[in-house]
Amino acid sequence: MAPVPLILDVDTGVDDALALLYAVASPEVDLIAVTCVAGNVPLEMVTRNTLAVLEAAGREDVEVAAGADAPLVEKLSPAFEVHGPEGLGNAVVAEPRNSVSDRSAVALLIEELRRRPGEILFISTGPLTNVAFALRAEPRFPELLGGYAMMAGAFAGTGNTLPRSEANVWFDPEAAAEVFLAFEGREPAPLAIGLDVTERVVLSTDAVERIVRRSAESPLAHLIADAAAFYIAFHAAERPDAGGCFLHDPLAVAAAIDPDLVTTKPAHVEIELEGRHTRGQTVADFLRLWRHPWNARYGLADAADNVRAAVAVDEAAFTSRFEERLRGLVEARA
Repeated sequence: MAPVPLILDVDTGVDDALALLYAVASPEVDLIAVTCVAGNVPLEMVTRNTLAVLEAAGREDVEVAAGADAPLVEKLSPAFEVHGPEGLGNAVVAEPRNSVSDRSAVALLIEELRRRPGEILFISTGPLTNVAFALRAEPRFPELLGGYAMMAGAFAGTGNTLPRSEANVWFDPEAAAEVFLAFEGREPAPLAIGLDVTERVVLSTDAVERIVRRSAESPLAHLIADAAAFYIAFHAAERPDAGGCFLHDPLAVAAAIDPDLVTTKPAHVEIELEGRHTRGQTVADFLRLWRHPWNARYGLADAADNVRAAVAVDEAAFTSRFEERLRGLVEARA
């Protein structure tokens, strides 16, 4: 079977970089383009990091397009303390040989989807600003997709920015609200990979060593090891019981490629935009409570499901596959 064409939308910090490498190493998909959005770091760093990661992985042929450089409403709030001073942890990368595309992220997305309607798998691992702009420019965006998965939300557990808010949604909650609303009642609903499952999959220092040990002096091995070291150290300080760093974005890519890695439940999700402690919360109604008469005042009696929220993950299968694929890519690039 021919690989499925894939477009990734990223805000390349450390876990986006690892997600890009997982996509490159996965024979089931063909990474045809990457769109970039400000998030973990400012947009200029996102595009540079993305080009550098693809260059190290031997995929300089992949088109990289720049998108939104700020959220719709919020101020830009980069997470340097999480991803390092330039977004790739301790890794120092040379200026990439390739340049950013002449096409904007939104133009690339719309043009490619119109050219291959129903064929392209789309995965977003950053704030949903680019996706919101694409929906504004092309209302048929959802029906042009061949599939959509996002790393977004915390549907049943705690957040990682505010107590109930996940970073990608919290960064631009207005954009997230537009995107979730646009997919209401769509079949199949987008696959939403949130903290409920991503915080169950961890990359340990020992796993990094196994990935790079046979080609430890190669540029790609150095990139992985140096980026992961910073990310693991951040998690050790914030979540000492984690045993490593969470693989948020790589799990979203892996689950989009192989949905059997996760168990999902359909839900109607809305984004909290007002709460002081809950702004950016993904409020998931798994029980369809909005449809009860006592909630008539909210005007949501006919609310439809808009996501398939991941609620469980096969940790062993994913972490084994992640380690195997990245190790194979490192050895191939040595």
